[in-house]
Amino acid sequence: MNHVLCGLAVNEALPFELVGRLIAVADEDIAHGLAGRADLTREQAADLAARVEESAVRLVYEGRLTAADINPLTQPHAALALLDEAAGDPEWARLFARDPDAGRRAKLAACPGLPADVRETLAADPDVQVVAELALWTTGDLAARLARHPHAGVRRAVAANEATPPQVLAMLITGEGLPPAERCPVCEGEATPYRHDPYRHDPSRPRLEWDLRPGASCAGSHGSTLHELAEQALRNPATPVGALLGFTDHPSPLLRCRLAARPDLPPESAARLSGDPVPGVRAELAENPAIGDALIRVLAADRGHDVQRRLAHNPRVPLDVLSGLAAVTRIGPSLLPRIAAASPSETEELSRSSHPVMRMLLAERRDLPAGTRNALADDPDAKVVGSIAPHPGLSETRLRSMVERHGVRVVAKVAANPGAPPALLEDLTGHIPPVRKALREIARHPNATGPALLACLADRQTRRVAAGHPALPPEAIVELLADHDGLVVEAAAANPSLPPAVMAELIPEPTRT
Repeated sequence: MNHVLCGLAVNEALPFELVGRLIAVADEDIAHGLAGRADLTREQAADLAARVEESAVRLVYEGRLTAADINPLTQPHAALALLDEAAGDPEWARLFARDPDAGRRAKLAACPGLPADVRETLAADPDVQVVAELALWTTGDLAARLARHPHAGVRRAVAANEATPPQVLAMLITGEGLPPAERCPVCEGEATPYRHDPYRHDPSRPRLEWDLRPGASCAGSHGSTLHELAEQALRNPATPVGALLGFTDHPSPLLRCRLAARPDLPPESAARLSGDPVPGVRAELAENPAIGDALIRVLAADRGHDVQRRLAHNPRVPLDVLSGLAAVTRIGPSLLPRIAAASPSETEELSRSSHPVMRMLLAERRDLPAGTRNALADDPDAKVVGSIAPHPGLSETRLRSMVERHGVRVVAKVAANPGAPPALLEDLTGHIPPVRKALREIARHPNATGPALLACLADRQTRRVAAGHPALPPEAIVELLADHDGLVVEAAAANPSLPPAVMAELIPEPTRT
């Protein structure tokens, strides 16, 4: 990989004529960067696609190429990308539906808005993985028909499709009204009974290229595939919850977890799952906003692994329960949904909480009134100050006071404040003892000055960030082009403050033929 040219490919200050020269010498890595340029003209995009076929796909998704620019015979991947964007010629879909490459047919099957005749062709495809891909994305009426497909892998895909009619999803769960599946990804390639061991491979026994999970098995009834089908149906919001209640006592903890996470879970089922012997099931239930106040209070006393932490992330947890949870479980500095939704009066009450963790959690908000924000900035607890330090609107005086009072515990968070002035950032680079996290924040800060960024270059990891900062002096950027770390070189080459004359020297003239 040429790190210099890859960096120049994404340099927003690269002159127009140098973009053209870089296209003429681009390889796949360079082309990937060029394809994302906002200033690329249609002519340049076409030239790039003609030189590096792999770039055409990204150019399509970036909106740089249209159907008029693509030949489906010579640029099939780009043509499929246009179909995926519902911007390709319908005749292309008919062409790819009969493509000898099953991978292309599978890619086509995932495209939206396919003509009806193309969907019918794909539904009858001899490769069952193409049919499964179609089943995952197709319309409700065709999904309903594919629910009767003899392959359990296709039915599994139908169960994941949110367009599948609810009554069909219920049938897939119960099996009522459907003929039994005849084969699955396991038994079609192995003699049954068989259990897949991902750590053993016998090259003399080729099999179909399904992605089998560890432990995938079939003893004639397609057990693991039907288990996966049930998991997909439980995840599918279109599945009627009434058809799923039987999973409350299912022997699979994974399926009980999926049921516990359903936002339409009835109170009776939630109550039964709250007594599940597996903590993971109860933890999934604890974060579900469908559970009521009484059950929340029951789970607040549950010391099972991760139950209380997940309950703290429930958007409906009462603040008094959250306060109790904060005292007994490690939540960490994160913006909890209930804190984010706190009313002005609740916010004021939280700011005066006797529990530092509750004040810390409030301090994670970035929309606090000035009075509340400033009071938290003056808090005696370093955890609270560290959480409020990145809040917009804090004065330089307060930010410096935080560092003076709490030192290394808050330096990085102060450096992350969007309003931190240049002089403060320069001072923080010289903090004793040094704080590497603070250097990384300074290296990406828009207010960082040349002297601050030069200080950041001393840290190996931070150098990769600082090398791309436009405030870095041009002579330092040029020097970094010879750095031993390729990522530093690439960041320096992408720096918009790199002198244009240097850019021109770095890009070779195209070879004339």
